[in-house]
Amino acid sequence: MVRHIVMWTLKEEAEGAVAKDNAAKMKTMLEALKGQIEGLRHIEVSYDIIAADPECHIVLCSEHDDNDALNFYQNHPEHQACTPFVKKVTSGRKAVDYEV
Repeated sequence: MVRHIVMWTLKEEAEGAVAKDNAAKMKTMLEALKGQIEGLRHIEVSYDIIAADPECHIVLCSEHDDNDALNFYQNHPEHQACTPFVKKVTSGRKAVDYEV
């Protein structure tokens, strides 16, 4: 199994909304992928960050059957449909993938 973690920093305002509203929209969009993509075992998104170093405003944690399933997820049209909005509202991204 492969775990995929992404941490984003958000722009204070983008797409006519403040960061917290954009974080909520990102959470809804990304968690809607659950059950839509083969090999995606689990996905959760939170913007209730207690502490982060480096700073982030929203975090995604997903689990995939294997590295091929992670690649399938990343290239899947449902996932790709989220990308334009995410790119417009974020100012930074850190990610890590590892085997469990």
